[in-house]
Amino acid sequence: MKRITVLLADDHTIVREGFRKMLELEKDIEVVGEAEDGRQAVALARKLRPAVVLMDIAMPLLNGLEATRQVLKLLPETKVIILSAHSDDAYVTNATESGALGFLLKQTSALDVCRAIREVQNGNTFFSPTVSKQRKRLNLLTSDRDGALQKRAAQLTSREVEVLQLITEGKTNKETASELGISLKTVEKHREHLMEKLDIHETAGLTRYAISAGIIESSVQVTIV
Repeated sequence: MKRITVLLADDHTIVREGFRKMLELEKDIEVVGEAEDGRQAVALARKLRPAVVLMDIAMPLLNGLEATRQVLKLLPETKVIILSAHSDDAYVTNATESGALGFLLKQTSALDVCRAIREVQNGNTFFSPTVSKQRKRLNLLTSDRDGALQKRAAQLTSREVEVLQLITEGKTNKETASELGISLKTVEKHREHLMEKLDIHETAGLTRYAISAGIIESSVQVTIV
């Protein structure tokens, strides 16, 4: 029997250990790697080519939504399931927009996690029960605000999203340049462009936008400068 290979991506070691121990009990599922941030998740996905990635939505350096987009661009056949402690409408909507086939709350049962992996492997979608109810409601009523938010988010390039996340995490332009391996001048250009696209010109506003768009979670500690 061919096993479903899974990559775990979560910045909390205890969470990854919990998922690994749980999945090791399943005969048809094999955990092939673990990543502690979004950038590492993309690199390991490229190297290991897993069938499924369990991707935390809020990770340092690169959030799960942007990591999902990058993984699927590299590996279109890989399936991604987003993990989150929150079920906010924006998170769920942006997860599906990023290409994820599943969205699981972290309090989801072990049975549902395994079901989700098997379902997305077969090309189906799977959402936690609470999230499924929200999706039905969103299909019936889509707010103008959320629609405008998604439109603005779609205008940002992958690099601009990375710069935005690092800004909201309190990184200076110099630190951002070092983290991304680009020049300080390039970071300043990206920052200028994303502010123009979003029509937001202060870090506090960018932070509020990043939370609303699901780029970072409201529980993430950020520095507003």
